Amino acid sequence: MTAGARPAVLPVADRAVVLSLSGALDRHGAGMLGRELDLRLARADRRGLRLVLDVSGVSRMSAEARDALDARTRDLGTGPVLVSGACPEVRGVLTAAELPGVRLCPTLEAALAAVRRTAHAGPGRGAAEALPEDVRSEVFGLRAKARTSGLIGVAQGMLLARYGLTGPEEAFALLRDGSQHHNVPLRVLAAAVVSAPAPHTPGEWFPGRRHLPPPVLGLAPPGRVDVRDRRQVLKAAVYAAVTLTDADAAEIHLTDHTREEALVLEAHHALDAAYRDCLALVCGPPAVCARARAAGGPVTVADVAADPGLAGHPVGRATLAAGSRAVHGTPMTTAAGDCKGVVSVHRAEPGVWLDRGQEAALDEVAADLGAWRSWYRRTVVLDALEYLHARGGERRGG
Repeated sequence: MTAGARPAVLPVADRAVVLSLSGALDRHGAGMLGRELDLRLARADRRGLRLVLDVSGVSRMSAEARDALDARTRDLGTGPVLVSGACPEVRGVLTAAELPGVRLCPTLEAALAAVRRTAHAGPGRGAAEALPEDVRSEVFGLRAKARTSGLIGVAQGMLLARYGLTGPEEAFALLRDGSQHHNVPLRVLAAAVVSAPAPHTPGEWFPGRRHLPPPVLGLAPPGRVDVRDRRQVLKAAVYAAVTLTDADAAEIHLTDHTREEALVLEAHHALDAAYRDCLALVCGPPAVCARARAAGGPVTVADVAADPGLAGHPVGRATLAAGSRAVHGTPMTTAAGDCKGVVSVHRAEPGVWLDRGQEAALDEVAADLGAWRSWYRRTVVLDALEYLHARGGERRGG
């Protein structure tokens, strides 16, 4: 595994343990993968649990890593290890060889459903038992944790090494203090630690940095929204998007430069948990937000059920299940031409419903958000990094 391929072990009720991996499982990481599997399989076996290997965050897998997986699972007596969420490239590597100890599942939810069916199998019981709502909610929560746990772990390791801290606990405490002091979400600050260039001076991380004035936002009356408060700004933007366009639901995705500029769901209105889970991390089409970003301008899907790319796709099914038939996405493009995210609005009825005035109003919301996001990253997030650098230097000096 590379530095970004961090394992996260998450208990699932009393039937399984999920080992979530992210990053690249290259040939150098095959040994680490083997050691993780030896440890987790032994623990799962002692507790009578099944191991589920969630690879939805893995971008590529080498043949050596596949062989390490095969060597640890081929002779298991507890049944195959369930591997969930493989992208097409990883799935291709896994299916290129016979892996008798591995069973592929399309999603983590499907893998846990299989665990549940096995645990409750008995004479006369069907194999198509539905996953209960409480377990579905747990799956969504586990996936949300898995998406951020690896990144936070990498940031902890960098802070530990940079400031000579005593261990991961002290590194996490430093990260948490910076998050709370500047009101920056922990995962956002962790991403900044990982992606920012290393400090060159002991006193300042970014010497000579200019503090730009905050943008004036038209999302709410002046003084009603603190532009340094990320949650307030996104909440106001979602409300504005819904009210200005007469939409039934809305969502905001922001770009994430630690994930090759993938779109991350950051705020929403009236969208259910299953939809939010499906659209939590969007790497490309057919999602409407990804289409709008790729097009560099607004994109409307008048009827998701009739759209060739969406109708049979998990994103389309999740959209329809959430009660949306029409979706319109507008990218947050800055004056410099950079896309900082996408604002999407939904309508329960099919058809193009936005008139020119409504589309122009949504364009203004998106432009405001693009300008704010650029300022926030260059000001509030960098202030939080400076705080970490100062406090980390104090701890090292102490």
